[in-house]
Amino acid sequence: MSEQTARYQRSMSGMIGALVVTLVAITGFVAWRAVSRDDLAIEPDAVDYLASVRYLQDAGESVVYPPSLPSGWVATSARYRTGRDLGWNLGLLTPDEGFVGLRQEDASVEQLVGDYIDKDAEEGAPVVLKSPLATSWRSFTDSGGDYGLVAEVGQETLLVFGSAHPQEIRELAASLVTTPVR
Repeated sequence: MSEQTARYQRSMSGMIGALVVTLVAITGFVAWRAVSRDDLAIEPDAVDYLASVRYLQDAGESVVYPPSLPSGWVATSARYRTGRDLGWNLGLLTPDEGFVGLRQEDASVEQLVGDYIDKDAEEGAPVVLKSPLATSWRSFTDSGGDYGLVAEVGQETLLVFGSAHPQEIRELAASLVTTPVR
């Protein structure tokens, strides 16, 4: 009986053959999954932005918010940041997946427009809205189709911006309030 360990022949062509078989198996699996699965519709998680507003108001903060959202709109984020990046953010999606954001902070108009719309955004004609916060708003657009409205509310600057239709952004801006949440 031989005491030698069993050995098999190794060759470069055998290694390449094994690699090709492995790649064909992986490609086949990926192709099968792509054909056999249904397209998944991923719905964004809704947040209760009014609870955030109520909490901030109870803490003595004055934040701007829409008292209700138009039909089909979803609030996807509500954040109040402290420290160096102090400010209130609200993110919304329209039924046709347009984005509308609201940013309230103690910053210049140019800084907010540069940070949230575009550094090269062009200022358009002033917009007059029937709003309890401000009647005259400055408008801005960028080359990518984003649109924004800016107003100064007290010592802070308010920016309503996004990829949604400009009329939707104007209507949301006109609805904004600072009154206590009911």
